[in-house]
Amino acid sequence: MADPLTLKQKVLFFAAALPFLISLGVAGYAINSGVLLGFGIAWPILQVFGYYSTLKMAKGDVAHPLFTTQIALHYIVLVLFVAIMSRVV
Repeated sequence: MADPLTLKQKVLFFAAALPFLISLGVAGYAINSGVLLGFGIAWPILQVFGYYSTLKMAKGDVAHPLFTTQIALHYIVLVLFVAIMSRVV
């Protein structure tokens, strides 16, 4: 049987899921309003491919530095998106 997840792995799973769920909300907003439509559709797709490829390269280890860097990258994108939207609105 597989080892249970450590606290660090659980926190990293949540940290990875949060920007993904936000990106789905952004995609819904973009489709509904037509604002930043390309970004709203592409960001969740890039996250799926990014998380899949980094988990594959890290051999499933969520605590691997490559995967944590992927999570940080998506938080940077989220901050940039908020900055763009604050200038638009």
